Amino acid sequence: MATTYTCPMHPEIVRNEPGSCPICGMSLEPMMPSIDEEESHELTGFRHRFWWTLPMTLSIALISFFESKITFLSVPTLGWIQLGLTIPIIFWAADSFFIRGWQSIIHRAPNMWTLISLGTGAAFVYSLVATVSPGIFPDTFLHEGKIPLYFEAAAVIISLTIVGQILELKARSQTSLAIKSLLGLSPKTAKKISADGSEKDIELDQIMVGDLLRVRPGEKVPIDGVVETGSSSVDESMLTGEPIPVSKEIGDKVIGGSLNANGALVIRAEKIGAETLLSRIVELVAQAQRSKAPMQRMADLVAGYFVTVVVAISLLTLVIWGFFGPDPRWANGLVNAVAVLIIACPCALGLATPMSVMVASGKGAARGILFRDASAIENLRKVKLLLVDKTGTLTEGKPKYHSTIAAPNFTEEEVLRLTAALDQASEHPLAAAIVAAAREKAMVLPEPTNFLSHSGMGVSGEIEGKKILVGNQLLMDTNQIQTDSLALPGESLRQEGASVMQVAIGGTFAGLIAVADPIKPTTLQALKDLQADGIRIVMATGDSTTTAKSVAQKLGISEFYGEVTPEKKLKLVEKFQQEGLFVGMAGDGINDAPALAQANVGIAMGTGTDVAMNTGQITLVKGDLRNISGAVSLSNATVRNMKQNLLFAFVYNALGIPIAAGLLYPITGLLLSPMIAALAMSLSSASVITNALRLNSHT
Repeated sequence: MATTYTCPMHPEIVRNEPGSCPICGMSLEPMMPSIDEEESHELTGFRHRFWWTLPMTLSIALISFFESKITFLSVPTLGWIQLGLTIPIIFWAADSFFIRGWQSIIHRAPNMWTLISLGTGAAFVYSLVATVSPGIFPDTFLHEGKIPLYFEAAAVIISLTIVGQILELKARSQTSLAIKSLLGLSPKTAKKISADGSEKDIELDQIMVGDLLRVRPGEKVPIDGVVETGSSSVDESMLTGEPIPVSKEIGDKVIGGSLNANGALVIRAEKIGAETLLSRIVELVAQAQRSKAPMQRMADLVAGYFVTVVVAISLLTLVIWGFFGPDPRWANGLVNAVAVLIIACPCALGLATPMSVMVASGKGAARGILFRDASAIENLRKVKLLLVDKTGTLTEGKPKYHSTIAAPNFTEEEVLRLTAALDQASEHPLAAAIVAAAREKAMVLPEPTNFLSHSGMGVSGEIEGKKILVGNQLLMDTNQIQTDSLALPGESLRQEGASVMQVAIGGTFAGLIAVADPIKPTTLQALKDLQADGIRIVMATGDSTTTAKSVAQKLGISEFYGEVTPEKKLKLVEKFQQEGLFVGMAGDGINDAPALAQANVGIAMGTGTDVAMNTGQITLVKGDLRNISGAVSLSNATVRNMKQNLLFAFVYNALGIPIAAGLLYPITGLLLSPMIAALAMSLSSASVITNALRLNSHT
C-alpha cells in the first residue's frame, strides 16, 4: 500500500507524499513507520546544510565582532564580504524556511515559519539595502558614523534554527520506536507444512487461513493460530505486558510475534495480515499517536491568534523604539522587533501535547494497554465509577461444564446433547464449554436450524424437528415455559457461583445445565488497586442475581446487578452519568458493546470479542484488570506531562516576548540579541520533546 503522511501537530492533515503541513509548516511524517526506514531526508538535508554553511556563519559573526580591529579592509568592503557569505545561507540553507513562511501567509495560517522568515528576512533586507545604498538612511540610523549591519543576526538565527530542527527531528523519531519495536516482532518468513509433509519457507503474505506452520524452539510465531501438535512455553510479554511465559498445549491459541521458548509446535493459521493481534495493536498505537488530546484544543486556539499578536507586538516594538528609544533609535528598534519575532515561535506550544500522547501510546502498548486515541489517555484519570462485566472480565471467560439436572421425562444425556447441538452456533464462552463437554462424551451433535440469539436472554433454534430454548428465566417467561420443578437445585448451584441455564425442549421445561467460570487469579488484587485509586466498582452481569451475589461476595464488591440485558447495562451507564459521575465500563462480549460505547471510557478485554475491542476506547491485550490501574497511573502521568509542557511553553513566551521587546532596558541597560532569542527558541522545542520522552521511564 502507498505510504500516507500526516502532521504530528495536526493529524487531520493527510497527504499522499511528503511535504509541509499547511497549518503549522511542520514536516509531514509517515502515518505508519517502517521498521526498515532510513533516516529522514529532511534530517539528512538539515544536517548537510548546517555543516556546509557553519564556516560562513562563523566568518560573518567574527567579522561583525572584530570589525573595529580589522583595519586592512574598509567598512564597505567588510559589508560586501558579509553579504556574499550570507546569500548562500539565506537562499540555500534557509530556502525551506521562507517557502514555509510564504505558504503560511497564502493559507492564512500564520505559524512559527511566518515569524522566522519575517525576522531573518527583515534583518537581511535591511542589511542588504544598507550595504548597497547606505546613503538613503536618515541620521537616526547612524551608530558611530555608520549604518549598522545585521547579517550576523540573520545568519546565526538561521544556523541555530537548523540546529533546533535537527534536535527536534531526532527526538521526534524516538516517539515511533514503540511501533518499530512491535513491527520487529513479526518474523520475515514461516515454515509451511505441505500436504505431503514436506516443509518450505514462505513469506508471511503467502500464508492462508488453515495452513499448517511449524514453529521450532527459539523461533517467533508468524501469525495468530491454534496449536495442532506439540507443547511449549511462549513468551508473549512484548504484546501483552505479561512477563511470565505462557504454557501452550494442543487447542491453545498463539499470537503472531510471540517467541516460542522450548518446545516444537505445529500451528494452524487462523488470522493473517491485518487481522492478526499484532497488526491491530500496531494500528491502534499509530491511531492513538495521530489523535488530538482535548487539552490540545486550548493550545490550538491560543496558537491560532498568537502569531498575529506577535507580529503586532513586533511592529509596535519597532515604532516605539524608533520614536522614543536611544540612538540609534530605528536600528535598535529593528533588532528588538526581530528578537520578538524569533523568540515567540509557537513550536513548543504546538508540540506540548502531541509529543506526550505519542510517547504515552507507545509506553502503554509495551505494557499491554492500547489507547484508541488521545482522548482516552486524557479522560481515563477522571473515571470515578467502573462498571464491570462478570464473564470474561472478572472471571476467566473460559468456563467449564459443571453438571446437568434433567426434569421428569427427560434424561441428562438428552438435555446435554440437544443443548450442545444448539450452542454450536453461539460464540458465548458458556456455550463453548457445553459443546466441549458433549464432544468429550463422544456425543453426535446435529446442526441446528433457525438459530436465533436473544440478546441478554439466551438462544433458540430447532434440532431434529424440536424447538430448543437455552437461556435465563426471562427467555422462559417470554416463551411461557413453566420452570418451577427444579427451582431449589438451580438456586443451590447459583449460590456456589455457577452459571445456570434453563433448557426447554419442544415447549416443555427439560432441565438445567450448570457451568462454572472461575474468577481470574488477578481479579481480587486488581479491584483492591482500583478501589485504592478511589474508583467505585459496580458489577453487572446477565447471570442470575444469586450467581452475581456469590461472585460479588468473593470479590468484596458491594454493588452488583444480576440478570442484566445489554439494554439494562446501557441504562445503568446512563443512570450513573446522570448522577454526575464519570463512568468507565469494562467488558469483553458483544452484549457489552452498547455500554462500552456509552461510557465515558470503554475498556475492552483483548481476550474477548472483536466487537468489544472495536467499541472500547482502551483495550487490555491480556484481559488483566490490573492493567486498568496501570493505565490510570499512565493517564495521570501523561496529563501531568502535558500540563508541564504547556506551562513551559506559555511561561517561555510570556517572559521572552517582553524581554525581547526591551522592556527591561530602562532597568538593566541590556537588550536581548536576536541570536540569543534564536537559541532560546530552538532549546524550548527540544526541552518540550525531552520532557515528553521522560514518560518512557514511567513505571
